[in-house]
Amino acid sequence: MIFVENLINTLKKNKINFFTGVPDSILTNLSKKIENYSIKRHVIATNEGSAVSIGIGHYLSSKKMPCIYLQNSGLSNAINPLISIASQEVYSIPLLLMIGWRGSPNVPDEPQHKAKGKITRSLLKLLNIKYCILRNETDLLSLKKIIKEARKNKKIVACLIEKGTLKSKVKLKKDVVKKYISRADFIEKFLKFVPGNSKIISTTGYTSRELMELRKKLNNKNGRDFYMVGGMGHSISVALGYALNSKRKIFCLDGDGSILMHLGPVRTVGFIKNNNFKHIILNNNSHESVGGQLTNAAGIDFKKLSISVGYRNFFKINSKHNFQKIIKKFMQSKGPSLLEVRTKNSSLKNLSRPKNLIEIKKRFMEK
Repeated sequence: MIFVENLINTLKKNKINFFTGVPDSILTNLSKKIENYSIKRHVIATNEGSAVSIGIGHYLSSKKMPCIYLQNSGLSNAINPLISIASQEVYSIPLLLMIGWRGSPNVPDEPQHKAKGKITRSLLKLLNIKYCILRNETDLLSLKKIIKEARKNKKIVACLIEKGTLKSKVKLKKDVVKKYISRADFIEKFLKFVPGNSKIISTTGYTSRELMELRKKLNNKNGRDFYMVGGMGHSISVALGYALNSKRKIFCLDGDGSILMHLGPVRTVGFIKNNNFKHIILNNNSHESVGGQLTNAAGIDFKKLSISVGYRNFFKINSKHNFQKIIKKFMQSKGPSLLEVRTKNSSLKNLSRPKNLIEIKKRFMEK
């Protein structure tokens, strides 16, 4: 166990005062501690590659080494700027990567996490990134050592942190938005209107888990689901790829953090203009499943955005008022159509996770 306050103090003593990254459940205690820092000290990025790039820019302007936090699944997003800009063979920029190690061999986890967890250390070695593993307070000495080495040799270093390692001396409060409808409430009503032969691709996190849970609870068989247990930000592209080869209605259940992570595909959808493509953004303006940190999606006018990139229609649900009328219009509209649903931070209790993923895939692919 490591107190996050001691971790932050170690970084401060080693002249690291700027943080940027993508929130992760393993690192929740860290990101909650720094979330109220000014934007000159902390920036929540939309994806890990952007976080690395923000860190590079910070170093170029201040000559000070940044801390970039991420989960190991996001390391893939970060590889391009790590290799082609920051590496010693290119611009030789010192960075500290603080990585939530999902799927660590020492910790039971989900299949998608195990797959990435198993290769995380090998991937860092392949990238020529020296790392240490933080499991207890004494490991902070190893962290201090590699930070000094990074600064001296102008290189990238990393530390791996396993689930349950970071604790806080002070109980952290979770901000809860109470207005708007719950995500589960929307999904339950949505399933009643979904055509029987449609396909639903749902984004990673609580959305897929609640969709699966509500299907079982309601014994609802309208449509077939594909749960994105990983690949945050890619649900829209998977849905588009399916829509290109099908005349069925395709629904993408997306999240605000997910769509912001890879925003470019909305233009691809708008450009191709598939009549059967229906896009739903469940917008609670937060990374709810990893601690509730803001995504800043609340400031986006999704109507202007969707129309400007080529979507034919836009709909919005703020409450239960006129829900049925709006959802019917959305279902009947010619795609691509976007429905933004403002939801509050809340989730069903004791959510199970998708298992037997190969069977889920087979059922989804059945005609």
